[in-house]
Amino acid sequence: MGMVSALGRVMRTFLRNNGLSLVLLALFVASFVGQTTTGRAQYNEERVQHGEPPVSYAGYVRSGHFLEATMENWESEFLQMASYVLLTAFLYQRGSAESKDPDRPDASADARPRMSIGAWVYEHSLSLALLALFVMSFALHAVGGARAYNEEQIWEGAARLSPLDYVMSSRFWFESFQNWQSEFFSIWAMIVLSIFLRQKGSPESKPIGSPNGQTGTG
Repeated sequence: MGMVSALGRVMRTFLRNNGLSLVLLALFVASFVGQTTTGRAQYNEERVQHGEPPVSYAGYVRSGHFLEATMENWESEFLQMASYVLLTAFLYQRGSAESKDPDRPDASADARPRMSIGAWVYEHSLSLALLALFVMSFALHAVGGARAYNEEQIWEGAARLSPLDYVMSSRFWFESFQNWQSEFFSIWAMIVLSIFLRQKGSPESKPIGSPNGQTGTG
């Protein structure tokens, strides 16, 4: 009984300490299953209309239809977060919970000694990781988009495109820009709304009684 009780305490502590990432991961998995299930149904409807046999679940997640739809969204999300991390490092928005205080600049940034490459990489590791994920998603969007486009062209009897050709097409950039604009607008809205609005208990909000002019959460 003592061991069971100890394991229970360990599990409760683990769930408490990691609840945010675990819930977000669970929401991601549920949404991913929903996307792939409904996406496969739509994709198979299109295939049947063109006289093609339906594909299995495994076959669908290897298709251009899935890769394009997934990666064009991941691309915009990672671009948004990388831009946010980089821009908030040196730009300010007075009154926003999402900004550093312009009246209290980071004095530690002045007169720094020469650092090693490893130290520089670690200091910028968050933005570098997000940018790397953006580049990966951008490339896979091009690959998946070209694959999906070429399948449509086969049905229509038209010419095929390489991923590089697809990147040069208006369709690729329409897919990208329609997601990018929504991401930049949503992060703008969060930055500006956090000046005037509050959410009790959230670290992304200023304290309930803080003035609108207060910048940051502290």
